[in-house]
Amino acid sequence: MNLRSVVKVLGFLLLVTSGCLLLPVLVAVLYGEPDWLYYLIAAGAGVATGGLVLALLRDAPDLHLREGFAVVAVGWLLVGLLGAVPFWLSGEIPSFTDAVFESISGFTTTGASILSDIEGCSHTALFWRALTHWLGGMGIVLLAMAILPLLGVGGMQLFRAEVPGPVAERLTPRIRETAKRLWGVYVLLTALEVLALKLAGMSWFDGVCHSFATMATGGFSNNNLSVGGYGNPAVEWIIILFMALAGTNFALHYLALAGHVRAYWKDDEFRFYWVLILGSSAVIGLALARVGFFASVHDTIRHTLFQVLSILTTTGFGTSDYLLWPPVAHAILLGLMAIGGCAGSTGGGIKVMRALILLKHAKLEMVKMLHPRAVLTLWFNNRALSPALVTNVLGFFLLYMLVYISGTVILTLGGRDLVTAVGATAATLGNIGPGLGEVGPTSNYGPLLGWEKWLLVMFMLIGRLELFTVLVLFLPGAWRRS
Repeated sequence: MNLRSVVKVLGFLLLVTSGCLLLPVLVAVLYGEPDWLYYLIAAGAGVATGGLVLALLRDAPDLHLREGFAVVAVGWLLVGLLGAVPFWLSGEIPSFTDAVFESISGFTTTGASILSDIEGCSHTALFWRALTHWLGGMGIVLLAMAILPLLGVGGMQLFRAEVPGPVAERLTPRIRETAKRLWGVYVLLTALEVLALKLAGMSWFDGVCHSFATMATGGFSNNNLSVGGYGNPAVEWIIILFMALAGTNFALHYLALAGHVRAYWKDDEFRFYWVLILGSSAVIGLALARVGFFASVHDTIRHTLFQVLSILTTTGFGTSDYLLWPPVAHAILLGLMAIGGCAGSTGGGIKVMRALILLKHAKLEMVKMLHPRAVLTLWFNNRALSPALVTNVLGFFLLYMLVYISGTVILTLGGRDLVTAVGATAATLGNIGPGLGEVGPTSNYGPLLGWEKWLLVMFMLIGRLELFTVLVLFLPGAWRRS
């Protein structure tokens, strides 16, 4: 591995993040808040460091695959650390560990917060929390690829390392053009949600912040009670719609905008995505109706759909405390936490595509038991899947479960009860936010110990970058010079 190439691109990422840190400065000036200085300091530190790195390493060689993995994994950690600086310097989050937790949770679109009084935060801090979501949703590296021509060198390595899902789909032969088009769709959908939320009665500021969080499937809200604190059914229905869109492969949105609307229904993953949404909502809704949890059928449907989509897409917004729902709801929501959104979406988790491939593979193996001599092929979207891709999916699932179980065991060894340990691990590894037990939808991660927070920070990064990108760096071969 050529470390000079890695450090050079990390310098670019610091410059991009520093530019984004100037946006909260404008918010601070607009609302007359003194926070602008701390964001300016953080931006200045990023520009100075990034600029120095680029000046010293301008002749570094091109990226290769191993360097791409290192850039993405280390880059996300570096960006998260820089994003924590203004939280810490301003005193909004006095503990550096907590500031890093909040920042990494934002950039990885997890939405797990250590804040107990969100409404007491400044507009500047609330905007930066939401902006970290939005930047991390489509990917800070993908943003850098879209706006910086020099990152076109070795761009495929970065694209493959950051884009979620077993297959990184290119919309055009040029990676930079693909990055631009994906970000273009992302910006358009965000703008549409901002307008819709404003028409539904939200303020412009809250509308922007919640749109950033929705399209990134993040979950940071400006209200202590999340979206439910606004008590506005119209707002909830709008967010339901855009959570569903955010959990869908953005390549399908691009095709639809290009006039190929039928691409949605031709996609196996998209159809299974809606089977999960409607099937889970039906079972949970019936369970809630049976005990009369909500006053009306409309309320039952709205809250059920909202929570199912919030958990499946790993957004993490809330309108109701689902820990008070019947046990069957807990079981289904825990399963949805692991599955996550579609490949190529901003959602976390294993991804719907992988879950469907696993089910198809299991069915194929049972058919082989009945017909041992048959030559059978696994199909997805009318194309035969290669054995290498199926092996990749099986390996990913095994590794995901291994990390998930290990995290649960470590937290229980530290003294956490099993429900909290399971919920915290699932919520951070799946980039969901609210979990179960002490980290449920009406609680936060503030009371956790420092080492527990750093462990969950690692899980958030591993989950956002889909395990392989981070864990491959622990192999000795990743650091040998080619």
